[in-house]
Amino acid sequence: MADVSHAHEPRWRIDRVWLAVVLIPLVVAVFDPEQAKETVRFALGALGHTAWFIGFAVLAVGYLKASGSEAILAKAFEGREMRMIVMAALLGGLSPFCSCEVIPFIAALLAVGAPLSAVMAFWLASPLMDPAMFLITAGTLGMSFAVAKTAAAVGLGLLGGATVYLFARTPVFVDPLRPKETKKSCCGCGPSPFKGTPVWRFWHEAPRREVFRDTVLENALFLGKWLAVAYMVEALMLAYVPAEMIASVLGGQGFWPVLMGALVGAPAYLNGYAAVPLVDALLAQGMAPGAAMSFMLAGGVSCIPAAIAVWALVKPRVFAAYLGIAMAGSLIAGLAWGLLAT
Repeated sequence: MADVSHAHEPRWRIDRVWLAVVLIPLVVAVFDPEQAKETVRFALGALGHTAWFIGFAVLAVGYLKASGSEAILAKAFEGREMRMIVMAALLGGLSPFCSCEVIPFIAALLAVGAPLSAVMAFWLASPLMDPAMFLITAGTLGMSFAVAKTAAAVGLGLLGGATVYLFARTPVFVDPLRPKETKKSCCGCGPSPFKGTPVWRFWHEAPRREVFRDTVLENALFLGKWLAVAYMVEALMLAYVPAEMIASVLGGQGFWPVLMGALVGAPAYLNGYAAVPLVDALLAQGMAPGAAMSFMLAGGVSCIPAAIAVWALVKPRVFAAYLGIAMAGSLIAGLAWGLLAT
């Protein structure tokens, strides 16, 4: 008997981001042909400027994937609880793996009794920084901003872990898991890869060479399409959005621009890579440095992939605490960076 379960599925699917890469200059050309050409030139020039950052980043991520270095993450959740929090925050802020990939791993840890404090530290830090994002941020916004954002990511993880540790017995954090939700997956990234030991000389094994090749290609295409869109948006913002408007809302010193950066960051954030050119354009038009930091931190934690990773496993009250800690940490980091940058 023939299998007809996929009979009505399309044979191919258009990637909306690549479609945007094509449509943005075409739509602009209808109204402003010169700006359409300038938008494409700007995007190509910006991609060329960051090409070596992208190349190094995708090769590094491919190596880490092929060698199976994800297994190192499991060691962050061993030993005393305070040590777990520190290690989870550090690895969350430095590891190159997406939120969806760690869901099976985190679900298993929670199911066997790993402390929510360490898990919260990892969850808060993980979407904010990774090697590829660090290099792209450094190449566009400067090394000091990239280092500060990395420190803020780790600090946000430590804040979340310490908060849960101190208030673990309160009604908010008691019995945190959703019933029967620990088996739920998010984006189809597959089973948990956090098993075994790393094989650093992965090229001796054909399957690992294949993982390296596929990972490099997938990440290069992913970064390429998102950055192309982001650089086009940056060019259009510089051309059409009045600098005075940005400066009036997100410029200046003090608490208000930092708060507005965090509030705007949540709905405006696409992903950590696309946000970099967007923030670069906002800074050029008068956005305060502290607002830029709070924008990237609050948006990174509340973006859909990162938020779903938490929502899929814990009860709404814990999810609300996750967002609240993220907002508080983003404001603290934004205020601190605003003082340092000025």
